[in-house]
Amino acid sequence: MLTLQKIIDMQRLKKYMKGSFILLAIAIFLLPEASGQYLTEQTVKLDKVVRLIDAYYVDTVNQEKLIEDVIVEMMKNLDPHSVYISKDEVKDMNEPLVGNFEGIGIQFNILFDTIFVIAPISGGPSEKVGLRAGDRIIKIEGENVAGVGISTKGVRDRLLGKKGTKVNMSIKRRSVEQLLDFTITRDKIPIFSLDAAYMVDNDIGYVRFNRFSATTMEEFHEAIDKLEAEGLKDLILDLRVNGGGMLEAAIRMADEFMEKEKLIVYMEGSHLQRQDFVSSSRGRLKNGRVIILIDEGSASASEIVAGAIQDWDRGMIIGRRSFGKGLVQKPFYLPDGSLIRLTIARYYTPSGRLIQKSYDQGFKEYAMDLNERYENGEFISADSIHFPDSLKFYTKLNHRTVYGGGGIMPDIFVPLDTTANFAFYNKLVRTGVIMNFVLNYVDTHRDYIKNEYPDFDKYKEEFRVDDDMIQELFSMADKEGIAKDESSVSSAYDHVRLVLKALIARDTWNMSEYYELLNEKDNGFLKAVEILKDTDLYKNKLVEK
Repeated sequence: MLTLQKIIDMQRLKKYMKGSFILLAIAIFLLPEASGQYLTEQTVKLDKVVRLIDAYYVDTVNQEKLIEDVIVEMMKNLDPHSVYISKDEVKDMNEPLVGNFEGIGIQFNILFDTIFVIAPISGGPSEKVGLRAGDRIIKIEGENVAGVGISTKGVRDRLLGKKGTKVNMSIKRRSVEQLLDFTITRDKIPIFSLDAAYMVDNDIGYVRFNRFSATTMEEFHEAIDKLEAEGLKDLILDLRVNGGGMLEAAIRMADEFMEKEKLIVYMEGSHLQRQDFVSSSRGRLKNGRVIILIDEGSASASEIVAGAIQDWDRGMIIGRRSFGKGLVQKPFYLPDGSLIRLTIARYYTPSGRLIQKSYDQGFKEYAMDLNERYENGEFISADSIHFPDSLKFYTKLNHRTVYGGGGIMPDIFVPLDTTANFAFYNKLVRTGVIMNFVLNYVDTHRDYIKNEYPDFDKYKEEFRVDDDMIQELFSMADKEGIAKDESSVSSAYDHVRLVLKALIARDTWNMSEYYELLNEKDNGFLKAVEILKDTDLYKNKLVEK
């Protein structure tokens, strides 16, 4: 294979390391290995342009930025998911998929220009040294970080760091007069993909995932162990607003519900022969009923799971049409530590449906697709969605009609709940008033909550967001210059009370309790429970043609 050394003299290569080298390296990466092809005439032309700019352009040029801009535009002209990622962004991009990062292990928020510890991550280094929920971080390595306008990024930059390194902090704790000094040794901190897992009743379990990462199946198995011990028979798998992640995790999750040797997904591309991924015999949930919740935020790996379950008539899909992201990317690292994620294939469901929605109209229109769906009424009514006969497919067992063309269309449509979509409430959320109210309330009432409600079940049954709390919230809004719209406010009292109760539960217990409360008024969740409680209805929906 032709190498850079045979093309460019080493002295010239050193001079243009930050410029034409990167472009030429990309060209080599894009060529199939051992293909015997030489650099194309167009690639040489591009390299020539960079050299001419460097040698003759009237002004000094930041070559690194120039080259990166060219690469970004080059990727945009391929498809919406082929992207260039700078070396500084590579680490942040990988953390959610790897499933851990290195730091001190706290959930935090910034309230009144002060860093509040929402909770130390269980088993992490902060919990081990005694950091508590409600602690305020005043100094980091002797630097005052309170009342100086520090940003979330500023906090992360100071607290994240290599495993084994130490960070010194001074903490203000309620009821303690002097500052408390802590030395915390950074360690690997897990990033959980599981948001919630609990039993809805004696038979029905609920689990919700926010992504598919390296730790997803370990978390899934731990959740199922817990739910099975409590009587799990049927499962609601919530993949709404789950943007995907690792293919392997999606395949393994679908495998949990499938009989042996069932096609889960296949991928194929111009330079990649078809690859089939089939189920094993290891599935633990092959017998119980399953419902998967999806929406327009469910993408990629989420669509693989939902598509396999639907195509094999293994369970029911409830919600709204998923995002439609079915392009397979492979990372190619570049010499400076940056990379390109290049689309090499497309995903297809077992029935042959293409998951990826069209991007023929260009990047801008593709990016506006969800907005257009909303404007066209797709989030409100299934009748606004029309598929041509050319996109008609049939499920593998019961031959039910399903459609391709991008995304997974649910078996049962649930419209977007617009009851909470009012201006005043949205402003409370966007400006952080609701979050700040909850942080302050939990900070000042933590002992009361724990003493009065020693377990979540008692809290769920008896805790009430009273009028005094609502008025305090509105007073905070008024101080932020957010004017009340009385008609909007009166129609949203119940929703605001529910959200406050759920957020307080989250900061007192965990995310699982948060979703358990919100699900009480969630139409998609309630429809899933209704169907699982009606065996005949569930069965009939899966055999309709």
